[in-house]
Amino acid sequence: MANVYDFKVKDRSGNEVSVGDYSGKVLLVVNTATGCGFTPHYEPLESMYKDLRDKGFEILDFPCNQFAGQAPGSDDEIHEFCTVKFGTEFPQFSKIDVNGDDADPLFAYLAGEKPFEGFGKGMKAAAMNKFTKMNNKKYGDKAYIKWNFTKFLVDRNGNVVERFEPTVDMDEVRKAVEKLVG
Repeated sequence: MANVYDFKVKDRSGNEVSVGDYSGKVLLVVNTATGCGFTPHYEPLESMYKDLRDKGFEILDFPCNQFAGQAPGSDDEIHEFCTVKFGTEFPQFSKIDVNGDDADPLFAYLAGEKPFEGFGKGMKAAAMNKFTKMNNKKYGDKAYIKWNFTKFLVDRNGNVVERFEPTVDMDEVRKAVEKLVG
């Protein structure tokens, strides 16, 4: 695979969608969950989307239930939660696995391009290290993503340029996106 545009994913209705449909846009690809301590990230994500989508920015939201069962609902239930509670308008795709033998190929690719380098410093990072060690043992070397709300920034040419763990401040994520959007 040359870049993210070579992948196909499934929308909430199960229809195949080419990531190439987003060619020429800056993308933020995120694995999400509705019952996670990081679920409030939906607010700054939606704000960023509303402010920057007219400049060629898209957020691709992929719910995932692999982290402490924090996205247990159906695709429709998850979508309803996000639109009612957070007013999300960015594309939300079908629930996927991001780790293990059934990991979505897009996320395996993204994580291969920008592997995990740690959660940073502080109490949140220490707590995340503890949780992820317990959760990711079952995936061994196929634990590509360490937790919900891991974000991958992709430039207009389909290249993965940055990875943001859920512990990264959303203002930092926004600054990186704004720099690419121009």
